[in-house]
Amino acid sequence: MSLVIENLEVMVAHKLVVNRLNLEVRPAEIVVLMGPNGSGKTSMGYALMGHPDYHISAGRTSLDGQSLLSLSPHQRFQAGLFLAFQYPVTVEGVRYEKFLWESYQARFKNSAPRSGQMIESIVDFRQYLIKMAQTLAIEPSLLQRSLNEGFSGGEKKRLEILQLLLLEPKYAILDETDSGLDIDAIKIAAQGIKRAAKQLGVGILLITHYRRLLNYLEPTKVCIFKKGKITARGDLALIDELEKYGYAA
Repeated sequence: MSLVIENLEVMVAHKLVVNRLNLEVRPAEIVVLMGPNGSGKTSMGYALMGHPDYHISAGRTSLDGQSLLSLSPHQRFQAGLFLAFQYPVTVEGVRYEKFLWESYQARFKNSAPRSGQMIESIVDFRQYLIKMAQTLAIEPSLLQRSLNEGFSGGEKKRLEILQLLLLEPKYAILDETDSGLDIDAIKIAAQGIKRAAKQLGVGILLITHYRRLLNYLEPTKVCIFKKGKITARGDLALIDELEKYGYAA
């Protein structure tokens, strides 16, 4: 039971951006991926999720033994893979609550939520959603607005955490979830991530540039990602070295 990436190569516009990547994320683990800008971290996330511009040219990836390569993005989502975007997109005219209701129904079309029974009524769903939003300091009125339209960076990122908790994926790739967050929002986001990992058993692959979010988490391991491959693995002590000597070392 794990998200397995073996000898993965990813091409974008005929350029190799991920080079023979090997990585495994188990249920309830928090695996941290750090690296300089342009090293291929976001490209890896897009490729795993099935973005058509990010072509997997070699290797394999599987979710609990099921190969992902033949699945469409929505099938990967239904299988339990989730991607929180570095830059969440805006979709005018699509109400956030409606988007989450449709996503919830699609996610649990063939399996029940691990946290309890499937919510069948939109009224019950709305009440459940509002309670969950309040735990993340999200103003419920945001859920009645168009998807991310006019939202601050912090609001967008907290709503990504809301999606994570609501949709209960098996494995989640969180791409710079801490960017744009103030100190209080960092703590709230960390609480949401820990809840997903410890209570729901979600395996987390957390992409970040900074230690500040990690101060509130308990990462299983830390990986340094440079030029499309992992160059070092360790624990939080590895970040101490990184902050002291930089990526060049």
